[in-house]
Amino acid sequence: MENEQWTIGGICAAKGFTAGGIHCGLKKKKPDLAIIYSQVPANAAATYTLNAVKAAPLHVSKHHLASGTLQAAIINSGNANACAPDGEENAIAMCKYAADELGIPATEVAVSSTGVIGVSMTPKMDLVKDGVAVLCKSLATGEAASDAAAQAIMTTDLTKKELAMQCTIGGKTVHIGAIAKGSGMIHPNMGTMLCFITTDAAIEKSLLQKALSHTVNYSFNRISVDGDTSTNDFCLIMANGMAGNDEITSENADYAVFLQALTTICEKLARAIAADGEGATHLITCTVANAPCEETATTIARSIIASSLVKSAIFGKDANWGRILCAAGYSGAAFDPKLVTISFASEGGEITVCENGQGLAFDEDLAKKVLTPHEIIIHFNMKQGVATSTCWGCDLTYDYVKINGDYRS
Repeated sequence: MENEQWTIGGICAAKGFTAGGIHCGLKKKKPDLAIIYSQVPANAAATYTLNAVKAAPLHVSKHHLASGTLQAAIINSGNANACAPDGEENAIAMCKYAADELGIPATEVAVSSTGVIGVSMTPKMDLVKDGVAVLCKSLATGEAASDAAAQAIMTTDLTKKELAMQCTIGGKTVHIGAIAKGSGMIHPNMGTMLCFITTDAAIEKSLLQKALSHTVNYSFNRISVDGDTSTNDFCLIMANGMAGNDEITSENADYAVFLQALTTICEKLARAIAADGEGATHLITCTVANAPCEETATTIARSIIASSLVKSAIFGKDANWGRILCAAGYSGAAFDPKLVTISFASEGGEITVCENGQGLAFDEDLAKKVLTPHEIIIHFNMKQGVATSTCWGCDLTYDYVKINGDYRS
C-alpha cells in the first residue's frame, strides 16, 4: 500500500520504546539477554505455541497478559527454560528482576526464553539478575539498541531479523517495529519461534489481538524449516498509543491500514526466518493457485514446503516434480491430481515440468539453471477455483544434520 514506508530503528522505531541486549553468561561469548521497554503501559497481545509441551516462560507471560497490558519484555537465549527444574519460579524471577529495576509491577513484564530444552537456569540465575540490572541501566533508543536486542535473542540464526515501518493513521504517523529469531525447530502453529513487535499506534486491546492473530496466520503460520514446532514459540505485540492517533476501536479504514502494515512486516520476517533455516542454501516459495478455497491452497502449500524429499530435491537442484505432487497428495486436502500443472521459477528463468498431472519432457540444463538461484518458486496450479495461498520453507542440506547433531555442544 502507498501508505506504508520502511524506516529505521527496528524495535525502537515506535515512540516511547527503548531496548537493549548484552552478554550475561548464559552463553559462552555471544549476547544472551535482551529487554524491550515502553515508557507508558501498553496494550498487549500474543500468540503461543500449540505444542502440548510448553516452556515455563509461556505460562508466566500468558498469566501476565491476562490484563491485556504490559510495559516490558525480558528475553534470554542460551536456555529454553523448558521441562527444567524450577522453570516457572525462574521465569517469574526474571520478571521481578526487570520490574524492580524499572519500577513497574512484575505482572507488567512478559518473559521469553530460547535455547536448549531441559537444562535448569537455577545455577545461572545470579548472572541473569546481575545482567538485568546492567541491561535496564543501558536502555536506549535507536538502531544500535534494537540491534543489540535482536542479536541477543538469536540462537543458531546466521542473520538477525529486524524491521520497522511507518504509515499514516488518522493523520498521525504510526510506527511498527519488530525483531524475531528462528532458524531451527521451525514449524509454527501459532505465530513464530520468537517475535517481538512494538507500535505507537493507539488500538483497543481486543482488536490488537485480532490483528495479531490474523497476521500470524498469513505469515508465520505459513513457514516451515524442519517440521518441528517448538516448545517456546511466542509472538508478542505492545501498542502504547504514543503516536497520538484516535484509538482504533472498530474494524474501520484505520484498522485496515494498521493490519496491512503489520502483515507486511510479519510476512517479510517469516520469509527471513525460512531463508535462514539451519544449513539452508535456498529459500523455497510455494504458491498454490486456482484452488477451491484458501484453506485447501494453504494446506497443500504447507505440505509441499515441509516435505523432506522436496527440500532435498531443491538442495540438489533436481526438478523432481513427482515429490511435489506426492506431498500435495498426502496433505489431507481434496483435489484432482489430473488437473495439476507444476512449474519452477527463479531469477534463472521458469520451466514447466508437469501438466494435467503428467510429466513433460523438459530441458534438464535449463531446470538446473532455474534451480540454482537463492529463491526458488514452486507454482502449483490446481485449476479447481480462484483461491491462492503462498507458504515459505528452505532446502534440507548436510549442514542441517551437522548443526543439530551437536546442538548441545
